[in-house]
Amino acid sequence: MNQSIEVIPALGWNPDRICETLLRLNCGVAPVRRDAGGSLLTGLCVLACGSITLMPGIAPASAQNFPTRPVRIITGGAGGGNDIAARLIADGLTTSFGQQVIVENRPSGFIPGETVAKAKPDGHTIALSGRSHWIAPLTVDKPPYDPLKDFATVTLPASTPNVLAVHPSLPVKSVKDLIALAKAKPGELNYGASGVGSGPHLAGELFKSMAKVDIVRINYKAMGAVYADLMAGQVHIAFGSAPGVMPLVQSGRLRGLAVTSAKPSALAPGMPPIATTGLPGYDFTSPFGIFAPAETPQPIVNRLNEEIVKVLHRPEVNARFFRAGMEVVGSTPGQLAAMVKADMEKFANIVKRPAK
Repeated sequence: MNQSIEVIPALGWNPDRICETLLRLNCGVAPVRRDAGGSLLTGLCVLACGSITLMPGIAPASAQNFPTRPVRIITGGAGGGNDIAARLIADGLTTSFGQQVIVENRPSGFIPGETVAKAKPDGHTIALSGRSHWIAPLTVDKPPYDPLKDFATVTLPASTPNVLAVHPSLPVKSVKDLIALAKAKPGELNYGASGVGSGPHLAGELFKSMAKVDIVRINYKAMGAVYADLMAGQVHIAFGSAPGVMPLVQSGRLRGLAVTSAKPSALAPGMPPIATTGLPGYDFTSPFGIFAPAETPQPIVNRLNEEIVKVLHRPEVNARFFRAGMEVVGSTPGQLAAMVKADMEKFANIVKRPAK
């Protein structure tokens, strides 16, 4: 580009300083004329592509200085998977940031997400939530937030596979056996799950939909009650989390048939994937996501992602996640955004809004 640019100085404007800054930009350079004071802006960038791209390794000051005060991670009730993941990440970030990272527990449901959606979009308030964060809004007419529009995705820190387990008296030894039995006895088998939109519910409904079988869902308030009735023979099937089911399988009180993830999981040793043992294409895990308010500057989102992923891949942190029944992922912001969108599309027909 040979276009010449006329420089008109303003009061307090230092062309050489501007030139020094613009030299850091990864864009085309155009020759310019000297201004009245004799300064030559040889490094002035012309934005031929219509956007400014920073050179690698150079971050905006806002991201370099972030955080400037304690960071809050808003999550659900104390003691659950969300809380454990949030605290493991918070401990690591406190060291990385040199600022305290605080976990704030709020009642489960919409409250953690609603709190973050309304927070100042500066990265100092983020949410760590499970799938209910983006699936629960599909179950009501007027959700308090839009999972796709009201948040900036940061990372998918970890996920947990589920395990398909049955009562030992059920005459099945594999996923193929279970599908055959369910097709032979439509509506006679049942599975237990805790709440609409929970992992065990969605895993079960996805199985029914893909296998084209009629298995009756029985609702429970908690999976502990499901496991008790499953061991007693009052429930036939459950798609519980690997940490909840595997001890019962290993003790012989339940029979494990397969893991719900597309690949074998170390959290469910000896369990083949459902996808390879009777239902090709089946893939289900219970993921966690970290979200910032919408309009949080992308450099700050990127800084959060970078530091959180570093924490997740520290060997001692990775091991603590595994002991808590979670497998570390550490995705990019874009990968989490794509997963949330696809997940909502996949389960929209399973988790329907109530009729008006």
